[in-house]
Amino acid sequence: MLIAVTPELLRLELTDVDAFAAALGVTLAPDWPPGEYDADAARFFLEQLTTLGERIAGWQSYYVVTRNSKSMPRDLIAAAGFFGPPDEGGTVEIGFSVVEAWRRRGIATEIVGGLLEHAAVQPGVRRVIARSRADNRPSHGVLLRNGFREVETGDTELRRFEREVGAH
Repeated sequence: MLIAVTPELLRLELTDVDAFAAALGVTLAPDWPPGEYDADAARFFLEQLTTLGERIAGWQSYYVVTRNSKSMPRDLIAAAGFFGPPDEGGTVEIGFSVVEAWRRRGIATEIVGGLLEHAAVQPGVRRVIARSRADNRPSHGVLLRNGFREVETGDTELRRFEREVGAH
C-alpha cells in the first residue's frame, strides 16, 4: 500500500519518529530509514513539496506499507517515488529503498514497475532515470529487471540507469 508523503509526515519523520509511526499507523523497522533514503532525502522531499506545491502532484514520493492483517501489524517497509515532475526534456528520476527485513522478496521490483507504469502514461514523459551507489548491486539488478540500461557517466560513486517510456 502506498501513502503519499506530506510535509507534515516528513516533518514528523525528521523530528519525532514515534509520532511519525503513530501518524502512519505502522511499526518501524529498526533500520528505518532504509538504504539511500535518509534524513537528507527526507529534507529534499520536504523542500520539493514546499516549493513546487500543486505542480508536484503525482510526482512525489511514497511510503510503502504492508496491508492490515489480523496476525501482523502494518509495517513501513520502503520509501519510493519520484524526485519531482518531468524536466523540459521529459525526464523523471525515481528512487527506492527497502528495509533490510523486506529485501529479496520482489518488493523493489514491483515498486519500480509501478513507478514506470505511472510515468509511461503521463503526457510528455519520455525517459525515466535512476541513480544508485556503485556498490548497490541489488538495486542495479532491480533496475535491469525493469528494462533499464546502465549509462556511463564517469562517476565512480553513483551509477546511472535509464529507460525510455511513453509514446514518442
